[in-house]
Amino acid sequence: MIIEIPKFHETFNPILKVLSDGKTIHTRELQKLVIEKYFYQLNEEQLAEKTKSGENLVNNRIAWGKSYLKKGGYIFYPERGNVKITDKGLKQKSELSLKNVVDDSGIVNFYAEENLKNNTKKNELKEIINSSPQDLIDTGFSQIEKEVKNDLLEKLKTIDPYYFEKVILILLKKMGYGEFIETSKSGDGGIDGIINEDKLGLDKIYIQAKRFNENKVREKDIRNFIGAMSGDTNKGVFVTTSLFDIGAIEKAKNAHHKIILLDGNKLVDLMHEFNVGIQIKATYEVKQLDQDFFEEQY
Repeated sequence: MIIEIPKFHETFNPILKVLSDGKTIHTRELQKLVIEKYFYQLNEEQLAEKTKSGENLVNNRIAWGKSYLKKGGYIFYPERGNVKITDKGLKQKSELSLKNVVDDSGIVNFYAEENLKNNTKKNELKEIINSSPQDLIDTGFSQIEKEVKNDLLEKLKTIDPYYFEKVILILLKKMGYGEFIETSKSGDGGIDGIINEDKLGLDKIYIQAKRFNENKVREKDIRNFIGAMSGDTNKGVFVTTSLFDIGAIEKAKNAHHKIILLDGNKLVDLMHEFNVGIQIKATYEVKQLDQDFFEEQY
């Protein structure tokens, strides 16, 4: 059975149950026990998922659950890095909801939704309620990233085809490949550029770039590309702003050459990752309490 990664408020009750013996345990041990006892059905990929800031997502959700429970008076931190249940937490016998904890903590009155008449606004509010602050940050960044990639792909489809070829060569260089050579724009035999993997040019990668709007790259295009590759290399990268049809994918897969296919979506993913054709508009700092600073008083 596959389950979803728990929302932060779905960790409330598992946290209290793990702490129900009244013992003081370290936060890392708490996270480990909560996962082992209550979210053991998560697969390896889910357990390895990260937030936008690079933290482990499951542990981050548990940490936010712990934070809300502390504000609600259900747990406390007897010493740095450790957590223990309170008398209030021990007396809590029924299942805790987010509303219970928010009402007890006075964090924010999320529950003004009864005053909302618009169903869309209600759904948006429910999504906010079910998200930790870190989830909201990640969602916002993901939305911005998606919009930037869409804009980038649309731009690539409108630029000069020759400049598009140069963009691909610049990207590959940013990715750590060697110096590139732009081929002549006439009689290049279907090769738009050559990447030297080493400084002496002993290992070469041939590049083909097709700036398409709607048309898919077909098997014939891959066949022509392979035919244009000379005997001094068996490696090629075929890039397009559109998609590859099944015939093209099969042809590349079954070729004696090593042919890498990059469609429009993969292309903009790489351009976004290596900052090609985009710029950083703003950088935000997320701050947290410095426990070491306050330890100095002892």
